[in-house]
This record gives sequence, C-alpha cells and structure tokens, in this order.
Amino acid sequence: MAARRILSLWFPRLAAERLLRQRREVEPLPFAVVGDQGGAQVLTSLSASAEAAGLALGQGLRDATAICPGLLTAPADPLNDARFLASLRRWAGRFSPWVGTEAPAGLLIDLSGTAHLFGGEAAVLTQVAEECEALGLTVRAGLADTPGAAWGLARFGRAGGQAGGRPGTAAGRSGDAIDQEARATRSRAVKRRGWERGGNPPHPLAGGAGAGVRGGLPPDQLGNRAAGLPQGMAIAPPGRLREALGDLPLAALRLEAETVDRLLRLGLRRVGDLMVLPRAGLTRRFGLDVLRRLDQAMGLEPEPVSPVRPPMHFAVRLTFPDPIGLRTDVEAGLDRLLGPFCDRLCLRGRGARRVVLQAFRADGGVSAVEIGLARAADSPDRIRPLLHLKLDQIDAGFGIDCLRLEALATEAMTALQHRGQVDATEAALADRQGKDNHALDDLIGRLGARLGAEAVTRLHPADSHVPAKSAQVLMAAWSAPYPGPWPASPSPRPLVMFRPEPIDAPEVPDPPARFRWRRRDYTLRMAVGPERLQPEWWLEDPDWRGGARDYWRVEVAGGERLWLFFGQGGAVSNRWYCEGSFG
Repeated sequence: MAARRILSLWFPRLAAERLLRQRREVEPLPFAVVGDQGGAQVLTSLSASAEAAGLALGQGLRDATAICPGLLTAPADPLNDARFLASLRRWAGRFSPWVGTEAPAGLLIDLSGTAHLFGGEAAVLTQVAEECEALGLTVRAGLADTPGAAWGLARFGRAGGQAGGRPGTAAGRSGDAIDQEARATRSRAVKRRGWERGGNPPHPLAGGAGAGVRGGLPPDQLGNRAAGLPQGMAIAPPGRLREALGDLPLAALRLEAETVDRLLRLGLRRVGDLMVLPRAGLTRRFGLDVLRRLDQAMGLEPEPVSPVRPPMHFAVRLTFPDPIGLRTDVEAGLDRLLGPFCDRLCLRGRGARRVVLQAFRADGGVSAVEIGLARAADSPDRIRPLLHLKLDQIDAGFGIDCLRLEALATEAMTALQHRGQVDATEAALADRQGKDNHALDDLIGRLGARLGAEAVTRLHPADSHVPAKSAQVLMAAWSAPYPGPWPASPSPRPLVMFRPEPIDAPEVPDPPARFRWRRRDYTLRMAVGPERLQPEWWLEDPDWRGGARDYWRVEVAGGERLWLFFGQGGAVSNRWYCEGSFG
C-alpha cells in the first residue's frame, strides 16, 4: 500500500488575481480588494505590485491610498471567489480524484499512489506552478504525510513562501520573547531551547525556515529549491514530519490567534518547542485543541481529506450540419433532445424544476429561454408544452448551429406507492379515461411561463387567531396544496378584508345607531357580537397598535353587512373601525 501523501495548495492572492484576470490589464497596476471589517474599509487581498508598493493586508483604505495614490480597488465578492475556487478544484482533479477545498483560498489533494503518473512529486509541483503561472495565479504548495503538515508548509515554510522574519521566529512580535529585547538584555539572558531541556532537536528544512542550521536535511531529500523546485514549493520527505515542522511558527498548526498569543508570552515560538513539553500540563493550560492540532500534524490523530462531491449535471446538445431558422425545425430539434435528456434524469432518479434551452447562432450569439415547473418532471410530455410557449422569444438571427438543453434545478423523484388495490384501480381507470393527475401542476407551469412564476400564488392556512393573518400567500410553483378542507373559523369572516378604516361614531363600546364611513351615512339595523380578539403580544405588528378589539357583524339599512370593531387600549383606543365587508 502506498504511503499517504497530501498536497496543500494555497492561493494567497486569489481574490485580487481573479479580478485581474477579468480586467486583462496590459500594465500591472497596484490592485487591491476592499472588504468591510468592523465597520471599516480594509484591504483583504492584494496583487503583487500592490505588495511591492508597501501595502499590507488588513490596512485601512485611507492609509493605503495615501501610500499608493494610484491604487485600484474593487469590493470583495466572497460568492464569486468561492465559485472560482470550485473551478480550481475541478482543475486539480487531473492530479488526483480526491480533492477537497480549504476555504477561502486553499485546496487539499490526496496524492497517494498518483504522483508517479506525473514523474514524481517534484514533477507534480513543477507542473502545478507552471499551470498556475499560465492562469495568472500565485500559488504556494506544501507536500507532506498529513494534511496539517502540508497546510503549515504551504503557508509558513520558507520554501513555501514565508514572508519576513528571521529563521525560527514567529510571525508576530511579543514583548516576552528574549530575541526581541534590547541587545544588552539579550547578552545577559540565558536562553534554553527545547532540546536543552531533554528533548530531541528539531532539524529544519534546508532552504526553508532555519536554513543553514547544522543538522538540517539535505536539499536533495527535501525536494526544495536546491533540488529544482519553483519558488513557493516545499516537500517534506516521508516519515520526517518532526524535522519538517520543527522550525515552523506556531500558527502553522492552525491554532487560534488567541492561543498563539498566549504561547508566545511563555516564550514558545516554534512547533518544535511544543513537541518537547509534557502533554498533561500543556492540556491543562491551553486545552485539548493544541494537542489535537499537534497530533493531526504529526499523524498521531487521523484527519481525512473530504472531497467535494461533484454536482449532478444534466445537459444535452444537438449540432446541425447547416444553420436552421424555422420554428418547426427548432421544435423538431427539441423533440430529439428531450428523449435523451429525460432518460438521464430517470437514470439518476431526478426531476427537472428549471430548464433552459440555449440556441447558439451562426454569428456567435446565444439566445436562451428558461421555464419553471410546478412539480419536478422527468417526462418529455410535461416539459415540451412549456418550452413551446417560449420558442417565439428565440432570435434565430442568421441561423442556429446548435441547441442545448440543460436542467438548472432538479429534485429527487419518488415513485408513488398505492395504499391498496382500491388506489391502484382508481389510478388505472384514470389513465384509461385520459385523466391527467398532474393537470393542476401543468396549468401552474403554463401560467408561470406566461406571467412569471412569482405571479401565480395560492393561499395556505396560517397558525394565527388574528383574522388578517389567518392565511399566507405562497408561490404556487414551490408549494403543495393544503391537504384537506380549509380550517373553520370560530365565527363567520367577511368576504373582503382590508386595513382598518376609522368611522365617525360615538366613542362608546356599544354599536352605534348611526355612523359615517367613506363619506356615506349608515343606519344600523342589526348587530351580532361582540367577539373579543387579543393581539399577538409576542410579535410587533404595526397594523395592530392597540389592545383588545371587540368585533361586531352589523347590517345597515341599505342591506350591506360590515365588520366593525371597537379598539380598547393602546394607540388606537376608544374608536370604531371597519375592517371588512360580507357582501
């Protein structure tokens, strides 16, 4: 069985270089991505020219523009950055089928048993560097036996591109570190390393952090720059994790910033300093997370690489020998596409909810129409009529060379299980009589194709005793009909309801004998009530700013029946309102 080898790829300028690829600037100008951090605009990603101009990550936008007046900026877009990282994950699939993501700008590749297909581990890293350079991306890589070690080498190893600092020092500064004190103080200080307290000396990576220290690994065993690797690449030999990680800073263990700061105050700056400490005392003072990260990096605790499952893709295309332009030709091509398209859906047990038909014209343009279905469908007879309704929107231009049909959204299709022989007989009779069990769904789909899916709605009962909230409006295409009859109300409700409108009547709780509403005078003939309703005190409803309401069903002299209430307490107290009409 091949030894486990993990490759970690880190793209430190992913957000900035993604936007630079879109801009296609002839001359590389200083460029930065700006994000919101604590209410302030700070730099979240920098191009190489911006870093050369003296800018740094986390720097305020005002300070950055003062240092570099010609700085170009763009707002942060994490969603598109994640999509770009997903496309890089698919690109990395050429080296191994086991590829995972490390958001926001990293990939993790399991190279176990696949590196020899490309000429060895050094050849893999060389190919990665060349292809990323062709894509205009900066990449740093670390190859080791564990994901934790590979992660640390890619981000903090000198061969992996560690920036700044002396060999063996941490990235941050601490007033408790001896080597950061004044020279006179350092000359009188006694500095005891881990190996002076009985531990094994960590051997640094040759060419990496701590290069030149006696006892390091030979360059040919490391596969670093001395062995011909590009800048920003580091390889830890199999079984040599202690030597590879010994001189890396504590942040290479993926510890929290607060934990790293506490360790720095004790004079612990490197991973090798933690390896020689008693585990029990380290756990008591800093918790289990420090030991867990250390064991993961050293391979003592398993850490699997979780690859991202590729999304299911359903698309078919049809290329024509000569351009077409007639509607009948497009319909014939659509009929040829729907068969294989639905076969693929049935094979995976999926049904299409959103389908797009693209027509590629001879002049290079693309015309597309999109439909939505009220229920997932895997039958051509249910998809074809909706597409026919929108074929007139396709502009054929000088002719259509290719048709492409794709499912943008799918759902799992479950077979209908009959409860018994009676249901099976009814279904068979319905099929024999030509009845369509999905007639309502098809009607909703056709209306949605004409008016838009948002314009077709249905009502569902709501769990509220307030009459105005007794029903909720849902999109018909994305909701199921309410099973069963509509819940009965405790008393009759008006046919038409509207926002409460004040009426001119005496401010007494008894029904008024005469009142004026909408510039008309009414005379009371009959009143039924009251029905007292309390507000939903756990919600802040701007339409109900009062206390309890006493509702009355009244009939006036002209025969009209209205729904009145008398507000008690709150901002609209001691007044009569009209909220509905019974017709």
